[in-house]
Amino acid sequence: DYADHDYCLSKALETYGHEYAMHFPHHEWPAGRDKKLSPNHAKLLASGAQMGAYNGWERANWFAQDGDDTSEAATETWSREGPWVKRVEEEVEACTNATGVLDMPGFSRYTLSGAGAAEWLRGQIAGALPKAGRMNLGYFTDSRGRIVTEVTIIRWGEDDFWIMTAAVAQWHDLEFLQSRLPTDGSLTMTDITKEWSTALVTGAQSRDLLSGIVEGADLTKGWLTLQDATIAGVPCKLMRISFCGELGWEVHTSFEDSKAAYEAIRDAGAKPFGMYALNSMRIEKGYRTWKGDLSTDYTLLEGGMERFIRFDKPQDFIGKAALLAEKDAGVKKMFVTMTVDAPFADAPYMSTIWNGDEVVGETTSGDWGFRVNKSIALGVVKAELAAPGTELEVEIFGARCKAVVHADQPLWDPENDRIRA
Repeated sequence: DYADHDYCLSKALETYGHEYAMHFPHHEWPAGRDKKLSPNHAKLLASGAQMGAYNGWERANWFAQDGDDTSEAATETWSREGPWVKRVEEEVEACTNATGVLDMPGFSRYTLSGAGAAEWLRGQIAGALPKAGRMNLGYFTDSRGRIVTEVTIIRWGEDDFWIMTAAVAQWHDLEFLQSRLPTDGSLTMTDITKEWSTALVTGAQSRDLLSGIVEGADLTKGWLTLQDATIAGVPCKLMRISFCGELGWEVHTSFEDSKAAYEAIRDAGAKPFGMYALNSMRIEKGYRTWKGDLSTDYTLLEGGMERFIRFDKPQDFIGKAALLAEKDAGVKKMFVTMTVDAPFADAPYMSTIWNGDEVVGETTSGDWGFRVNKSIALGVVKAELAAPGTELEVEIFGARCKAVVHADQPLWDPENDRIRA
């Protein structure tokens, strides 16, 4: 919906003109930008936001301060060190010990309703459905048990759902889900992505901050709960969840009302943070991202997601037989979290993992974890090398770096005490 003539022309020229250019990890290509803007765009820029494009939506990657080098040239480096590092660390600090807020337009979301919607979903996802008034993750697999997509299932009533997914998955997931709907027209699925927006509010002081500006909400309600409320005089939906791994809520409002909500949160003292800080925090929790850690390259078992499979449920979801056969035969590859001795840069997607002179796997994502003060890589390796304490090497831009496999749990707050506070 943003790929108009201007976008296609400017992107074609940029792509062809840089056919052999390097793709640096913190570089944003400038052509075809500002196609889909949040109502808060001007405020973000005034606060120093350095923007990135996500399915055409402009979101803040990090917030610069006076004197920081925000030139494109500063991003043309393989090094993790750059003008963003100090600022991202400060943003993570606010999200950990105070309150941070991320303006996040473009969350893909679809309504699902009609008699039998719940039963249809049970027959599609590998796991279970949430109860009404709650939310959880759902995984769709293909006939081989491989991961097609991950969605958040939000249940308002018996057969009344929202399905939410990544911004970049909007058309992929909509077409995929619609292709599996019953052909009798009994269920309705509608894309409402552009009608809503989201503010991620997170940090140890986030409950105190929200209690001063939200009305009609019970902020003591537990993890993965939903409720309607009012913020800054506008209606909102509060979802008790945080991709940062801290106490937090997603504040969902109509697209137009997101400006009033965001400004109220900022005025109450929340520090703005960006996508770089979010990625750093999610990788410390071992949270997966779509088309990186989660893709049809891996089965749900290889992706370390067996806890989201209900093999004993009566519904024969697509991929169930393949996953049962794989489980009985023994999984050949396993998902791992590693810390890496990487002094220069963090592991990019598809970095080679070595055991001696043997290639034994690949990374699916990597970043610096400011809360644990380590370089972290997620990846998939041969099953016999997935035991905690196993020493491997990750090849980062030509240099092999020592890596250690950790237990299958978050590196930060492994018991989830902070997120459930």
